[in-house]
Amino acid sequence: MKKSSQGSAAGMDRIVAEARKNQELREKTYRERALKLFPWVCARCGREFSGKKLKELTVHHKDHNHDNNPPDGSNWELLCIYCHENEHSRYLDAEWYGGASQDDGSGASSSFHSPFAGLDALLKQKAKE
Repeated sequence: MKKSSQGSAAGMDRIVAEARKNQELREKTYRERALKLFPWVCARCGREFSGKKLKELTVHHKDHNHDNNPPDGSNWELLCIYCHENEHSRYLDAEWYGGASQDDGSGASSSFHSPFAGLDALLKQKAKE
């Protein structure tokens, strides 16, 4: 490898390492907040997580913008690694093939059941009783 190529490779490695570090810091911050805000249940399949399995529960950005992290968590949902991968695959497929995204802006996909849909209304009703 030529000397200039080695310098370029080292520079790229440094940039990639810094980007990964920044991503990990950002994820750690919003992940910890999301885990405090939401029940440890996948919002798509309804699977519950605890203990060592908690690492399989990920934070999904509903608008697919990882820099949009409002303190109230309104852009997040907790998804298991399988549902998260499926969500991103569907999103990329829609972009690639030019189809409309399955996301209607509410954060809930039309092809999945949302286990917490209407929960706020039920809790308010229960509080009135």
